Amino acid sequence: MRVALLTREFPPHVYGGAGVHVEHLAPALSAHVDVAVHRFAEPGDRAVAAAAYAPWEALADPAPHTAALRTMSVNLAMAANLGGVDLVHSHTWYANFAGHLAKLLYDVPHVMTSHSLEPLRPWKAEQLGGGYALSSFCERVAVEAADRVIAVSARMRDDLLACYPAVDRNRVVVVHNGVDVSAYAPDPRTDVLDRHGVDPDRPTVIFVGRITRQKGLVHLLAAAEQLDPDAQLVLCAGAPDTPDIAAEVRAGVARLAATRTGVVWIERLLPRADVVQLLSHATVLACPSVYEPFGLVNVEAMACATAVVASRVGGIPEIVVDGETGLLVDVGPSVDAHGEPADRCAFTARLATALNDLVRDPDRAVALGAAGRRRVEEHFSWDAVAAHTATVYRSVR
Repeated sequence: MRVALLTREFPPHVYGGAGVHVEHLAPALSAHVDVAVHRFAEPGDRAVAAAAYAPWEALADPAPHTAALRTMSVNLAMAANLGGVDLVHSHTWYANFAGHLAKLLYDVPHVMTSHSLEPLRPWKAEQLGGGYALSSFCERVAVEAADRVIAVSARMRDDLLACYPAVDRNRVVVVHNGVDVSAYAPDPRTDVLDRHGVDPDRPTVIFVGRITRQKGLVHLLAAAEQLDPDAQLVLCAGAPDTPDIAAEVRAGVARLAATRTGVVWIERLLPRADVVQLLSHATVLACPSVYEPFGLVNVEAMACATAVVASRVGGIPEIVVDGETGLLVDVGPSVDAHGEPADRCAFTARLATALNDLVRDPDRAVALGAAGRRRVEEHFSWDAVAAHTATVYRSVR
């Protein structure tokens, strides 16, 4: 079977969970099908093991909505070059429209993996302006016509069926994300810590993720004001969605750094090996998301034998076993469509309490981390994910 994987991200340009997913799924799938990757071109691209497509040059207007138009132009170029495949598999709204067009053009099945849902990310209107209506259109058209929709968690499946009631629930299946258990493994070295000024002898709370509303970084910064003074906070956080959220985070970090030591903010994307070392030496990963269909960073931290404190939202409870591999924190009722907690102070207090519980009990944190590593090895390997995905392909052929 000849399968085309359609994606925005692929090495060397990977910055989010969906990109990591495709990066590792593609080689693992090669044991089951003949797979080729089609992805977005990036400035300064060199030869890579994937077909790359650039947006139309005419769409150079800096207006927010133009970004969505540029994405759609890439989808048209992709679709024009998918003749001869037996099945297309698209990832995220950035490539879903190309998958839908290929289904129409070449009469082949379209499988799409839903890593997030546009109706549950209304804050993207801040980023895309009117383009948010276009991203929502691309996702809706694709999901309602796809032969199979893969949800990355059971909660994601429930959300998808609620957002798109026209979708036949029998066409929506769950295949969890995976992690490379050889790349994400405890690293005893400390050179990366030294380079970034992280003290290996102090307890550490670490955050790894993009600066976006859904990741809840502003809530962690508020909770950190209540952290044990012995703890340091390491933020691997960059790529802000908007200038507003960037300014809010910058102000929060400045307030925190004025009252305590050990606040380390790394604002750029780090190589994977650097992130692994930072995770390996952290006492606990903080994942304060208000919306998280899966939460791959939790799997990555657990693979590094690091305990997790995470919000009890989305697919996270399918990854983090409360009291066994980490601690789950209730966000509480939301005040708006963004998922923001109605009582922010109560959420940040619960978050701070859970983080302090592990910072002050390092033996428990180590035990939770070891249990997390075992869980990842048993349930989240890429070989298992690829085998399950190939079974989905065969179900529509």
